[in-house]
Amino acid sequence: MGETTGHSQNGTTEKRRELSVHEKVLIDFISQIAPISEAEIETIFELVKIREYEKGKTLLKEGQLRNTCYFVMQGCIREYYLVDGEEKTTSFFTEGQPVSVSGFPFETKASKSFLVCNEDCIVIESKPEDEQAFFDKLPRMETLSRVGVEMELQKSQEAHAEYIMASPEGRYLNLLQTRPDLLDRVPQYQLASYLGVTPESLSRIRKRIMAK
Repeated sequence: MGETTGHSQNGTTEKRRELSVHEKVLIDFISQIAPISEAEIETIFELVKIREYEKGKTLLKEGQLRNTCYFVMQGCIREYYLVDGEEKTTSFFTEGQPVSVSGFPFETKASKSFLVCNEDCIVIESKPEDEQAFFDKLPRMETLSRVGVEMELQKSQEAHAEYIMASPEGRYLNLLQTRPDLLDRVPQYQLASYLGVTPESLSRIRKRIMAK
């Protein structure tokens, strides 16, 4: 990890942390909520736990306690439910998104869903005790974290409302507009499950849209 030189407001020279591509994802997410200082950035990366998982790694199983929170710095994590032995995909979490199966970081009850790495992933991983230690060191981050959770919950609720109201073709068009990267990153059968259609129906929808 390199360093660059900058100047503070009083004219003194200070060394700034040179962030990697995936570290910038986290800082960009926090900066959407409020500006953060160089000192805070340095402390954040001293405290957070960064983990790497290979494609196919299961992070959470049905019946396990939901006591770990993830933030995706690189990769894609899929959430799905098993319904009569069939996987029903409900979410894809990609770069810059906190992973939450309930709208909140932690819940002390068994999960009804699965979380699996759809790609090789780099994530920030935390448990309640990690989060508390983080907030003890950086108290301002507790408020920012709550604002971030509220932002993501609002996005989730809006996306769910749009999903309920839209036709299958409308859902695909919305995905094309809001998350076009998923079309190349996700297998068609998973994408079809996410949109609530069969792979055959998804293929027909694509052909109709391309013909217009």
